[in-house]
Amino acid sequence: MCIFCKIVDGEIPSYKVYEDSDVLAFLDISQVTKGHTLVIPKKHYENFIDVEPETLQKVMAVAQDLAKDYMDKLSCTGMNILSNVNEVAGQSVFHFHVHLIPRYAENDDVVIEFKQSPEQDLPALQQLLKKD
Repeated sequence: MCIFCKIVDGEIPSYKVYEDSDVLAFLDISQVTKGHTLVIPKKHYENFIDVEPETLQKVMAVAQDLAKDYMDKLSCTGMNILSNVNEVAGQSVFHFHVHLIPRYAENDDVVIEFKQSPEQDLPALQQLLKKD
């Protein structure tokens, strides 16, 4: 059983900030910034890609509500909202979860950096990826 399932089942303690019949939100024990929270479905799904659309909507609605609330209660000036899919993207617990990472200043300890990849053939990429 995964660590988040154990938290859901009460086998491992957590600092819950929200709970309903489908969704649980709790403080990450490794606080990247003050208020770093994980929002998870109570049912196990490996990652964002695997979660059912209805459950995804519930998790994201809770994440949005908490993020709005945190902006006021924590006086943060920004928020990173992210979910990693698979180890190469940084996923370390294989139970779908959304990180809420309050941001307070540009020089806090969070580093998310986007670098431009080599030039891409955008028309060809569009054709490959376009939904019909």
